Amino acid sequence: MTAQQLKNSILQMAVQGKLVPQDPNDEPASVLLERIRAEKEQLIKQKKIKKEKNPTYIFRGADNTPYEKIGDEVRSLADEVPFDIPDSWEWVQLGELFQHNTGKALNAANRTGQLKQYITTSNLYWNRFELDNLKEMHFSESEVEKCTVIKGDLLVCEGGDIGRAAIWSYDYPMCIQNHIHRLRAYVPLCTRFFYYLFDLYKHAGWIGGKGIGIQGLSSNAIHSLLFPLPPLAEQYRIVDAIVTLQPYTDAYADVESTLDILNTAFPERLKKSILQEAVQGKLVPQDPSDEPAEALLERIRAEKQRLIKEGKIKKDKHESVIFRRDNSHYEKLDGVERCIDDELPFEIPENWCWCKIGTIFTLQAGKNIQAAEIHENPFAESYPCYGGNGIRGYPKYIGSYARLLRFALV
Repeated sequence: MTAQQLKNSILQMAVQGKLVPQDPNDEPASVLLERIRAEKEQLIKQKKIKKEKNPTYIFRGADNTPYEKIGDEVRSLADEVPFDIPDSWEWVQLGELFQHNTGKALNAANRTGQLKQYITTSNLYWNRFELDNLKEMHFSESEVEKCTVIKGDLLVCEGGDIGRAAIWSYDYPMCIQNHIHRLRAYVPLCTRFFYYLFDLYKHAGWIGGKGIGIQGLSSNAIHSLLFPLPPLAEQYRIVDAIVTLQPYTDAYADVESTLDILNTAFPERLKKSILQEAVQGKLVPQDPSDEPAEALLERIRAEKQRLIKEGKIKKDKHESVIFRRDNSHYEKLDGVERCIDDELPFEIPENWCWCKIGTIFTLQAGKNIQAAEIHENPFAESYPCYGGNGIRGYPKYIGSYARLLRFALV
């Protein structure tokens, strides 16, 4: 289980009423919902909000499943709610609980009103804000009222990372751009509980997911979003429980992050470790019946002398001979001996020996072939030409066969 899956599991239990026990003394969510509806009616009478043209009424039917009533039409929501909730809870549309609107659209030509700072979706992150790069634009008096957030408002991204949310916790107001929804409860609610709902809905794919779920968050979409409503007292108990568990989920995430780093680095580290063990003679045991490396080296030197006599290779003008004496290693070069213990990177078994690569291999660089000499496709009297990144193409063979062999890869 990943840290995100653990967090989602806790939130899933929370919003299903399984994280904390229900208290029969709590005011039921149905009573809270009636108070919210009464407050909305009062605001409509005061002309502070507009009456909905087709108000939706969600209720629990005789079969204990939710139904939606729009005008005289009633339909079941049993297949639309994502999980079951306790009897003391209610399903509601988010627009029943929160007055919501977006901010002002950017209009560089409109310079009427007050010049004010505002936040965009690039300032809004999960559970926090980045306010180092605030921009400014003009807001009229009516726009200021509509587009200003105050402490306790829940802000939700309409686009970009759809559903990303945070609670404005600052003591000063701030204006918002049009791609942010401002949610302000009609009556006091535990706004943090609804922040966690957005967190779960987003990461469960019910908002902004692929296939199922709400793909965008227009005003209509956020208004009709189905949320569970617990009793108010239980909302606070749930949030307290989540906050109590937060250090443990954070610690789990830290361990997961460390493990991911180790898992990423482990194959390369393991490879290096195995190779290190191999070249130090620690990967397999030494067999005392094996021919010592010194005898092999003598055979190589004898073979080189034979090739020199036959004129097949040239004698090394500065031949290096490395040997062991008094438990130290020495190099004899141009008749001069010197100790090289400080130059050796690690210790090796007694039946191994140090040597330079030119002692055991014939070294030869390739021919410098110009790009103009190289053809893309093979043809008669051509041969493949390799570079550091693989085959470069096909130059035409010119010269003796012996010269070709000298530069060929066989």
